[in-house]
Amino acid sequence: MVAPADEILIDARWLEPPEPMEQALRALALLQPGQHIRLLLHREPFPLYSILDSRGYRHDTVPQADGSYVVLIRQAPGAAPRNPPAA
Repeated sequence: MVAPADEILIDARWLEPPEPMEQALRALALLQPGQHIRLLLHREPFPLYSILDSRGYRHDTVPQADGSYVVLIRQAPGAAPRNPPAA
């Protein structure tokens, strides 16, 4: 069995809202233990933070020199992820 890559990369720079959030939320359902999402954005995704928190994920946001942001998303330690059922 091949181990999944440690990272799911989403380059959502310059996509119009709500597409970056939608892509990030879809990727949550794909996360395997030990993986994280690296979300690249041109603005800080404040609305996404409370959604991640409520679903048992933590995030670390790092501003970049060019004004963009890198958001690392992973399951919070000891928390079971709570993703809503797919529609």
